[in-house]
Amino acid sequence: MGRLAQTDGLTEIQRDILATVREFVDKEIIPVATELEHKDEYPAAIVEGMKQLGLFGLTIPEEYGGLGESLLTYALVVEEIARGWMSVSGIVNTHFIVAHMINAHGTPEQKEYFLPRMAAGEIRGAFSMSEPGLGSDVAAISTKGVKDGESYVLNGQKMWLTNGGTSTLVAVLCKTDEGGSTPYKNMTAFLIEKTPGFGPNPAVPGLTVPGKIEKMGYKGVDTTELVLQDVRVPADRILGGVPGRGFYQMMDGVEVGRVNVAARGCGVARRAFELGIAYAQQRTTFGKRIAEHQAIQFKLAEMATKVEAAHQMMVMAARKKDGGERNDLEAGMAKYLASEYCKEVVEDSFRIHGGYGFSKEYEIERLYREAPMLLIGEGTAEIQKMIVGRRLLEEYRAAE
Repeated sequence: MGRLAQTDGLTEIQRDILATVREFVDKEIIPVATELEHKDEYPAAIVEGMKQLGLFGLTIPEEYGGLGESLLTYALVVEEIARGWMSVSGIVNTHFIVAHMINAHGTPEQKEYFLPRMAAGEIRGAFSMSEPGLGSDVAAISTKGVKDGESYVLNGQKMWLTNGGTSTLVAVLCKTDEGGSTPYKNMTAFLIEKTPGFGPNPAVPGLTVPGKIEKMGYKGVDTTELVLQDVRVPADRILGGVPGRGFYQMMDGVEVGRVNVAARGCGVARRAFELGIAYAQQRTTFGKRIAEHQAIQFKLAEMATKVEAAHQMMVMAARKKDGGERNDLEAGMAKYLASEYCKEVVEDSFRIHGGYGFSKEYEIERLYREAPMLLIGEGTAEIQKMIVGRRLLEEYRAAE
């Protein structure tokens, strides 16, 4: 392991966890990732291995059977997994977000019911906020929940669910229109248990997962729609038990997700750098290895600097959240920087590979198709810049 992307101040337990995950990635993920990705095959054996390692309970408190680790540990683990195959990090990402939301906002009964089984990997979570016509405008959601006795009846269509088919628990954001003064106070998050699979769900009448969305990259993990037609959900499955808090609960989850996407960008960029610097020392042109050409050395220097900068920004954002501080500024910066730098580092590595980078036999081809997803996942660059800009104006408000 090189000197890039090291993290100061880790505990012995954190170092041991990362060493274990790194070994798992090198032995169990990297050797099979390209083949599984080209087949668009769900990595069932890898997921089972992660269950055995306890990774699905990484951030869940020990009282519920988890490891009780911090957001920083989670982010560093995700970085290592994404270095092996970004799709696998997507499998754990939405699970972590839903577990975080339940732990932070759930009722005692919801925590007792869900978290132990989530820690064991028996329940795996999916996160459902976006809709086909929604984009970044969350206030415009149209999926609606109407109170009917002790239940709510849900109707609408959701989009871009990672783990939509394979998950067994979905956190779904709906409009409930129960008297809030703004659109954001009229949204509610519902916890819906379902069976894995596609088509009409046998456990939840009216709920359908139509099938996998075909994607340019980010294959293996299933990305789906979710259709709700008169789906009846008990009122005790409102996250936190009180309607109207869903937007704020989801945004808390998205902050965690933005740190995750930053970590994924760091992992993919680091792998692209590793592939590029290795290939540059193997390939010979004009009588010497291309790593000896100054132009390639400049490119490697720029790539390494971007890998390091993105990693340190991601670590700072995670530590802010762990310290109980507001971190939307740092999470937005980290997500923006890491995803943009990831794209640039991957492209530079692709260029170093020359014509071979265009071949499916080389790993960089897969990374080149995966990196664009990070530019839009958990909010586009433009959304991150809006968040960062508004926070900066709050911090540096001029005297009137």
